[in-house]
Amino acid sequence: MQGDPAAIDRLDYDSEEIMRALRYATLWLAVSPLPAWAAESRFAGPSVGPVPVEFILFGFVLLGVALSHAHTLRIALTGAVVIATYKIFMSPFESGPGVGGFAVHLGHEWVILSNLLLLLVGFALLAKHFEDSEVPAVLPRFLPDDWKGSLVLLILVFVLSSFLDNIAAAMIGGAIAHTVFKGKVHIGYLAALVAASNAGGAGSVVGDTTTTMMWIAGVPPTEVLHAFLGSLVALAVFGVPASILQQRYSPIQKDETENAHIDWIRVAVVGTILASAVAVNVAINTRFTDVSDRFPFLGAAVWVSLLGTAWLRKPDWTLMPESVKGSVFLLSLVLCASMMPVEKLPLASWQTTFGLGFTSAVFDNIPLTALALKQGGYDWGFLAYAVGFGGSMVWFGSSAGVALSNMFPEAKNAGQWVREGWFVPVAYVIGFAALLLTLGFHPGSTPRTARPAVTETITSVR
Repeated sequence: MQGDPAAIDRLDYDSEEIMRALRYATLWLAVSPLPAWAAESRFAGPSVGPVPVEFILFGFVLLGVALSHAHTLRIALTGAVVIATYKIFMSPFESGPGVGGFAVHLGHEWVILSNLLLLLVGFALLAKHFEDSEVPAVLPRFLPDDWKGSLVLLILVFVLSSFLDNIAAAMIGGAIAHTVFKGKVHIGYLAALVAASNAGGAGSVVGDTTTTMMWIAGVPPTEVLHAFLGSLVALAVFGVPASILQQRYSPIQKDETENAHIDWIRVAVVGTILASAVAVNVAINTRFTDVSDRFPFLGAAVWVSLLGTAWLRKPDWTLMPESVKGSVFLLSLVLCASMMPVEKLPLASWQTTFGLGFTSAVFDNIPLTALALKQGGYDWGFLAYAVGFGGSMVWFGSSAGVALSNMFPEAKNAGQWVREGWFVPVAYVIGFAALLLTLGFHPGSTPRTARPAVTETITSVR
């Protein structure tokens, strides 16, 4: 596609139609009256037919983001203000009505929002540390010099994400890609990098915020592990076409790295930051689960390490304004999603789980996971794969996508992301089918937050 502008022009005309179809389809999956609705809904606000007004407002916000990528931050912030104002005056929060209910709601959400802000900005600085260490500059010496080199990089991101936060894995992968492709990274390959990071974290309780939430709620790590089956199948499906696409667009440049010298002190700084994040993540989810929702420990650990190692190698603080801007965009969408009456979603089944994968591309997967943990009855490996990998279909569908788009602003064109990264939704469907046909959908452990009256109605499906 690099040398054929006419081909690009022929594809551009339908980007808005594609995005409209995607948005309406995913919104429908979120609110349509499927056979089994939550049995004990406490929603008491106005609706248009079966659809709460909150969903309609959020749908307009998402549609605006999709069709006007140059004004995404303004649209997201305006949407958050409009939805919060509507909830205060017209529709009660789950925590109560009016300003008081909103204040209590923010009191519940501030840890998640703060963690995301600290992690997104912190990992942007970490990725720059890694790039400046010149490790990415020497990697072409060891990667295959054809499309298989791009595939190996996707596999590396997948593996990193299984034991690191997927944001960190995506940022590291982006830093490597920026170097080895000399800044020319195809938007389809960016979608694949995000997909690889989300796929790698889906089967690990320390690899993604959603799986960590399941662990905190009492779901054993072994009940999430089989998500790796779907993730590996998906990686095989999207990895090859994405790598070939990148090779044609901008091959790995192996002949320009001869003078690269690794800065091992900077490498040690990166390792220290990542090690502290992993250690704190494991500690708060094994020994200190009772206080994990009271303070943004994970984000704070990253920043303590960043500041504590600044005397060795100073972070590139000039990255912060743009990184904060991109992070605030994601936080606005997360806040919007948190105010939705998510109890209106359908009950657990493989069909519902499959639909939640598409929904998570535009509807933040954190509140979706919280809903599933309240409902119970899910196969947690299926759910982890769906809400984790599903967010890769649109750039703002996951925090990893938002973080990577801060490095590559051209990725914030949702129409191009969907068009050029077509292999990601295809991979999602095939990976989900592989899980269903080989293992079957079997409800797992009942989380501590589940409602017994609801979970009793769920049955296994093979």
